[in-house]
Amino acid sequence: MDHKNRPVRIIGISGSLRAGSFNTAALRAAIELAPEGVTIETAEIGDLPLYNDDVRLVGFPPPAQRLREQLSAADAILFVTPEYNYSIPGVLKNAIDWASRPPSQPFDGKPVAIMGASGGILGTARAQYQLRQMLIFLNAFPINKPEVMIGQAPTKFDEDGRLTDEPTRDFIRQLLEALAAWTNRLR
Repeated sequence: MDHKNRPVRIIGISGSLRAGSFNTAALRAAIELAPEGVTIETAEIGDLPLYNDDVRLVGFPPPAQRLREQLSAADAILFVTPEYNYSIPGVLKNAIDWASRPPSQPFDGKPVAIMGASGGILGTARAQYQLRQMLIFLNAFPINKPEVMIGQAPTKFDEDGRLTDEPTRDFIRQLLEALAAWTNRLR
């Protein structure tokens, strides 16, 4: 198997800690819809302490070290973010802050895809653009299309948190196919 067709290992991060989160449900849908040769593992960010550089200088806390190792080992990253106050949630920013600190940072040169779900009509558009700005500084390589902004999320998931909206499922499939192709292209 040549390097362009190797399996793609993605680490998925939901920016929501809510038990009934539409974003975590969208991440579960992505795991279900992953194309052949693509695996998605989820990263836990809810146990990270608030970022404190004094703590980092002594050593990364175990949850931060675990996240850094997961991101480093992955071929690509999938962010699934809610939108709070026109931006990403604090827990997601906190995770990025912990993972991105010296002496190395695992986002450098890493292929990334972004999606998100919200009850509003814009479906996390502003949060996704804020996240893209951070990825520039981190030298990550996000794909541009398709943009998966799941608006009016309560109408697209059933009571068990399963994504039932077929057009949205197709967009997620396309996003994952694009991320796999982008990852292989960058290898």
